Amino acid sequence: MYYAIISEDVENSLPMRKSARPAHLERLEKLKAEGRLLVAGPHPAIDTPDPGDAGFSGSLVVAEFDSLEAAQAWADADPYIEAGVYARVVVKPYKVVLP
Repeated sequence: MYYAIISEDVENSLPMRKSARPAHLERLEKLKAEGRLLVAGPHPAIDTPDPGDAGFSGSLVVAEFDSLEAAQAWADADPYIEAGVYARVVVKPYKVVLP
């Protein structure tokens, strides 16, 4: 089943994001290689695809896991958690309807 991992950043998270980004992307690339990643990306803090110094307000990952517990464990191990990027992370089951 798919699960949505919805994360909200702390204020001024950009420097922390930059330092932890390679490890964060490595985990996402693994999900992609396994065919389990539906979509992943950050939420720009302002209404533009390249927010520059404004940074990001959070992230969304939708990926396939065996259970809610497995999805939560994967989310809890995100390098952005250890780096202090995220203030809050919610993991929910997700049903693909379209396209």
